Amino acid sequence: MTRPSASIIIPCFNAAPWLAATLESALAQTWQKKEVICVDDGSSDCSLAIARLFEVRGVRVLSQPNRGASSARNRGLTEATGDFVQFLDADDLLHPYKIEAQLALLQTLEPGFIASARWGRFETDPCATRFFDTPVFRDLAPLEFLRLAAEEGHMMHPAAWLTPRGVLNAAGPWDESLSLNDDGEYFARVVLASRGIAFCPAAETFYRSQIKGSLSGRNDERAKDSILRSVDLIASHMLNAEDSAGVRAAIAVLYLRVLHTIYPASRSLVKRTEAKVGEFGGVITAPPMGPRAAAIARVIGWKMTWRLISLRDRQSGN
Repeated sequence: MTRPSASIIIPCFNAAPWLAATLESALAQTWQKKEVICVDDGSSDCSLAIARLFEVRGVRVLSQPNRGASSARNRGLTEATGDFVQFLDADDLLHPYKIEAQLALLQTLEPGFIASARWGRFETDPCATRFFDTPVFRDLAPLEFLRLAAEEGHMMHPAAWLTPRGVLNAAGPWDESLSLNDDGEYFARVVLASRGIAFCPAAETFYRSQIKGSLSGRNDERAKDSILRSVDLIASHMLNAEDSAGVRAAIAVLYLRVLHTIYPASRSLVKRTEAKVGEFGGVITAPPMGPRAAAIARVIGWKMTWRLISLRDRQSGN
């Protein structure tokens, strides 16, 4: 039996402090039949020069003008030759056995399944990664995963997945019009294009958090608009798979969580999101908050409380 190959695709933009460690973790994969593709998306720091240092070790380095992470991932996909694809952000890390463990699992299943992994968060030291088991750390049917993600906010970051190329082809390319939550929208399509999710507890990934100025930490109107547009698309994907009362209830909760995430935002974004909650049968309620904030919200309302918290965070630089 021919051993399948894996393509590791790393989009990179101004990731100089972390890129070398990420590339090392890709090259350290115990699965030998692999290729590593790094796509520099117009970095203004020395990321491209760092990536070039790894060419002698077999890393394929591509460069393009800045078009966004989704564009860089699509570029990597067009160049990839692997039977399976591993996406890896330029600041995250893979356990050396990650791909091998997932491939061993997928080879016991019928074609069309995708593999997920355990993942945890760290800030500076990967040895201090915090792993917390969640309800999505198990085998799941496609819509079951999306309902859990919608209702409870559970996620898999891009590096946690290992996906057959055929499933990715069926799902279509990354949506380059999105910035924030482009991965949520993309993998909603990928999951629905699969036969199901096979969870591999032996595979682990390390998600770097709390990076100042990172895309995931953006809070401007464009970022908030991208979140809402991505959720519009996710809702559409879920309804196309199954238009049921349960799916609609999950979508209502998803829009409510988006409202809590983007508030305060422009009046038009808030009204659009509130309308979506109502459209799917939901009710506007206050977000979870600490005892002090909850006491204030009982007096002035959760929206004004959220505005005050947002103002405090901006003034403190958080």
